Amino acid sequence: MRICSEADRPVLDDDLVIWGDNAVALGRLPAAAFDLIYLDPPFNTGRPQARRTLSVKADSGGDRNGFGGRRYRSRLLQSLSYEDGFGDYLGFLEPRLVRARELLAPHGTLYFHIDYREAHYCKLLLDEIFGRDAFLNEIIWSYDYGGKPRRRWPPKHDTILAYVRKPGAHHFDCDAVEREPYMAPGLVGPEKTARGKRPTDVWFHTIVPTSGREKTGYPTQKPEGVLRRLVAASSRPDGWCLDPFAGSGTLGAVCRNLSRRFVLIDSNPAAIEVMRKRLTLGPRSLHHGTVAETRGGR
Repeated sequence: MRICSEADRPVLDDDLVIWGDNAVALGRLPAAAFDLIYLDPPFNTGRPQARRTLSVKADSGGDRNGFGGRRYRSRLLQSLSYEDGFGDYLGFLEPRLVRARELLAPHGTLYFHIDYREAHYCKLLLDEIFGRDAFLNEIIWSYDYGGKPRRRWPPKHDTILAYVRKPGAHHFDCDAVEREPYMAPGLVGPEKTARGKRPTDVWFHTIVPTSGREKTGYPTQKPEGVLRRLVAASSRPDGWCLDPFAGSGTLGAVCRNLSRRFVLIDSNPAAIEVMRKRLTLGPRSLHHGTVAETRGGR
C-alpha cells in the first residue's frame, strides 16, 4: 500500500483507491484524464443510512419467529452506516462538480445519480456548470422493492443525469451495451427477438439481491448491471473512470470486468475496507493497485 500526502499528485499508472475527502483528492488528479465520471453522492435524505448483516440459524430458544412457528437465533455480523444530511446540499456539490468537469476528457461523460428529492435542483446546478447544451440524457432507473405508502404513488426510481464535457465530441458506443428482451417479442419477429433491443432512457433493473454474489452489506450499494451500461457505453477499453463517492466500489468491480481503469474515492473507513475485500476478487488483485490516503480524510 502506497500512502500519498496531500501535496502529492497521484500518477494514473494503475487502479487507485483514495481514502480521504474527495474535495481534496479531486484537486490532486490530472485534468482531462477521465472518459467517465460517475457520482452517486449522499441523497440528502436527512437521516442516517444503515445496513445490518445477520447470521440466522435454527434454535428453539432463539430470538426470532420463522415460518410454521419455528424459532431462530440471529447474530449481528456487520453494521455499516453513514450520515446523509446537509444544510446546504448544492453548496456541498458545486465545487466537486466544477472540478469533475475539469477532470473529464474532451470526449468524456459525467453521470450524476440522485433520487426524486433533489433531482430537479441538481439538474439546474449541472446546467449552470456544464451548460444546457452539454446535457445528454435523463436516465430513469426503476426498481420494485421496499415499502409502498398508501397515500401517494410509491417512489420507486432514481434519476441519473448525463452531461458531456464537449457537446458533440463525447464517446458513446451503443453497440457495446448489453441488449435487453423486447416486451412484445411477437411484434418484432424472431431475428430481432433473438438479438434483443438496445436500452432506452428508462431502465427496469432490480436492486442488489439480498443473497446475491454482489452483496457487500454496504448501505445504498448500487447494482453492477446499472453501472455496466454506463461504463460500456461511455468509456473505451483501458480508459479511465472515476467515482468520487465510491462506497462499496461497484464502479471498480465493473471496470475490472470490462477492462477499464478506475480511481475510487471515499472518506468512510468502512467503505475502504469493503472495497479492499471486494476488489481483491477481480482479475487484477488489489496488490497491483494502490490505496492512497489524503490527510484531510477520516
